Amino acid sequence: MLSFPSSEKNTFTFPTNPTIRKLSSLISNCVTSRILKHGKAIHSQLIKTALFFDVFLANGLIDLYSKCGCKESVHKAFDDLPNKTTRSWNTVLTFYLKNGFFDHAYKLFDKMPQKNLVSFNSLISGVTRHGFHEQAVDMFRVMQRGSRGLMLDAFTLVSIVSNCSILGNVKWLRQAHGVAVIVGFNSNVILNNAFIDAYGKCGESNMSFRLFRSMLEKDVVSWTSMVVTYTRASRIDDACKVFNEMPVKNTISWTALITGFVKNRRCYEALKVFHQMIEEGVMPREQTFVSVLDACASEALIERGKQVHCQIIRGRNNGNFFNVYVCNALMDMYAKCGDMKSAGNLFEMMIRVRDVVSWNTLINGFAQNGCGKDSLAVFSRMIEANIEPNHVTFLAILSACNHAGLVNEGLEFLDLMERQYRVKPKRDHYALLIDLLGRKNRLKEAICLIEKGPDGINNHIATWGAILSACRVHGNLELGKKAAEALFVLEPENAGRYIMLSNIYAASGRWGDANKIRKVMKEGGLMKEVACSWIELKNSRCGFVSKDKFHPQIAEIYEVNSKLVLHLMDAGYQPYISYPSLLDEDDDFYFS
Repeated sequence: MLSFPSSEKNTFTFPTNPTIRKLSSLISNCVTSRILKHGKAIHSQLIKTALFFDVFLANGLIDLYSKCGCKESVHKAFDDLPNKTTRSWNTVLTFYLKNGFFDHAYKLFDKMPQKNLVSFNSLISGVTRHGFHEQAVDMFRVMQRGSRGLMLDAFTLVSIVSNCSILGNVKWLRQAHGVAVIVGFNSNVILNNAFIDAYGKCGESNMSFRLFRSMLEKDVVSWTSMVVTYTRASRIDDACKVFNEMPVKNTISWTALITGFVKNRRCYEALKVFHQMIEEGVMPREQTFVSVLDACASEALIERGKQVHCQIIRGRNNGNFFNVYVCNALMDMYAKCGDMKSAGNLFEMMIRVRDVVSWNTLINGFAQNGCGKDSLAVFSRMIEANIEPNHVTFLAILSACNHAGLVNEGLEFLDLMERQYRVKPKRDHYALLIDLLGRKNRLKEAICLIEKGPDGINNHIATWGAILSACRVHGNLELGKKAAEALFVLEPENAGRYIMLSNIYAASGRWGDANKIRKVMKEGGLMKEVACSWIELKNSRCGFVSKDKFHPQIAEIYEVNSKLVLHLMDAGYQPYISYPSLLDEDDDFYFS
């Protein structure tokens, strides 16, 4: 037998007494406007007139105090009420859960004389909100075992589906789906949308589509969820097909497709969709601009990024111009395009909306553009502003030290991370410092750092990649062999590692070993990725591939290239050719 207790809203009866109705309206206004002072004045009046014992008014006051976050007042109003209803208990329970008072919430829940569906839903959604997803599923099981029938509604299942998707547990998700079908919720659009999204997050895009196709009623959320599911699975063509078939599109739908293109590194197509969106008169939202700016940053399209910046300024009345996420994305775009002046100007304008991401973006921008000391100066400002640095901050700082060759400062920051700022260094932090030590030919210290590093650092690609690169530059054959052997296991398809070891052998005069490595590459079908570069010209990208002989402007390219070489020679540049007899058409770099 299935039992569905009716919700409290459905069983509520509005009071008929004119005085109580008036007071109830006043309390409701206080709740809406969050005016605690007036609410306490009404509370005092109710105590004087003995109307506080009216359970309807008392529940209203408990709701007011909970919405205003007044724990002591919630306790007093609840404790003073002699005839508590289930609504009284649920209001206090929701307050505890919203504010993270879990011990109080569990004790109150156990004391409740009569629990209803709202009580269980409040508990499940409360622990879900605070990230206790397994506990939420366990409570759902307890909820079913403790009732005489199956006690749930669509709200319960939506919460459980969300928890299953976050946990990535397809088995539990399918069980929840089965329950939904059994109890007759398979036509609930909101619940079906949740299942589409959840299956997508669990990597079951085909199941998402089967459910989507079976839905008799779909809304714009259904279609958008399917688009997101396909983009998450890198099925961009399928996502475009669903998008083009949508009967109604909104800003979120367009943003979903744009974001999907960007995440799948198809940035030019993302910009094309954005242009189409603007032409159709659809107003972008914050996330739209963030994704579009990410596309511009990924391809270093600064002129396109400036055009988007202008669009944001023109639409400043809708709040996007002062949105911290949009401002951070703009800073990141300018920094990745090498325009640190514009990035810095934006940062100074953001004085009211800066967050830790803003500081990290500026610090990292200076680091990636070779301005290590500027990065350290911004970090000092960050500490003076009482902004707590996180692990991303220290990645940026150690990167700055790496680019600027500041070994002592880098070692000091690694020490300060945990000792002063309570941020435990991770493998990536160690890898940056190991790379820095390797560049300075302090390879013994780098190996010591690996030995005392966190768990898993011995299986970290960036760590051994840094060691191998340092060994190539400084001619350390034995350590280079050790690093290469580790990398062959970690990323056997990376031809660059084989070539680097071959070059180390060649530099040491061990031509036979160098040729053996080349032979292993040839037998394994490993090919070095062709080097390329590009520039932005009139809102389009012009690419240049190494050793390209078929570019329509190849003569002009080589002419300009030769002039650049002359400038480099005048500046003191000397080509690095230690082992010319091994150079081949894939490895060397020369000018003609």
